[in-house]
Order: sequence, then C-alpha cells, then structure tokens
Amino acid sequence: MRLKSSKVNEFRLWGLLLTMGGLLLMIIGTVGIVFKWGAVGQVIAAIFMILGLISVMTSMGVYFWAGMLSTSAVILQCPECGKTTKVLGKVDRCMFCKTILSLDPAHAPAEARPSDEIGRQA
Repeated sequence: MRLKSSKVNEFRLWGLLLTMGGLLLMIIGTVGIVFKWGAVGQVIAAIFMILGLISVMTSMGVYFWAGMLSTSAVILQCPECGKTTKVLGKVDRCMFCKTILSLDPAHAPAEARPSDEIGRQA
C-alpha cells in the first residue's frame, strides 16, 4: 500500500515540489553564465530562468488553490488520534494519522462499517 496523505496536504506537496523544481531550474540555468560560455550561455540561462519562473508561478497558483479549498473544507475531529483535521469531498484522510475519514456512511471504509451492513451489501 502506498503511503497516502490528506488531499490538502497532497496539494501543498505539489506546490512545494514545483517551487523546489523551479528554483533548481534557475540554479542550473546559471551554469551558462558561471562557466562563461558567452552568448550561448546567456541564452541557456534565459531559457532556464523562464522555465523556473513558470514553475514557481505555477506553484503559487497551486498554493492559492489549496488555500481556497482549505477554507471551505469541513473541519472535524479524527476518531483515531483526536486531532482536528479538514476533510475535502466525501472521503479523505486525517492530516496527522492518515486514517480514512468519510462524511457519508455509504463511502465509509469496510473496516469501519458494522459487519451486518457488509453482509447486506454483498
């Protein structure tokens, strides 16, 4: 099983990866200037700076989107760890202990349902 996180944390992770990737692209782009490759080095630096800028601006959009989703998320207390967490959609995971949470009993995980309900659905 892959380790999963809550949806809000997944969006934040993508924003962080885009930020770090954009900054790495910008650093790689400076190689053309540092090694004094002349006009070719300046073109390489400009291309990588623009790609890095696009990546950083995209990450800013992802962070903004995650923030807007976070403000409208349902806040509840996790039954497993007791901490307050946010739920996006019908099924999500706790931000802290990764327990599957559901607002709709029909979408609850099989372990959380009583055994008589599981027998009726089969």
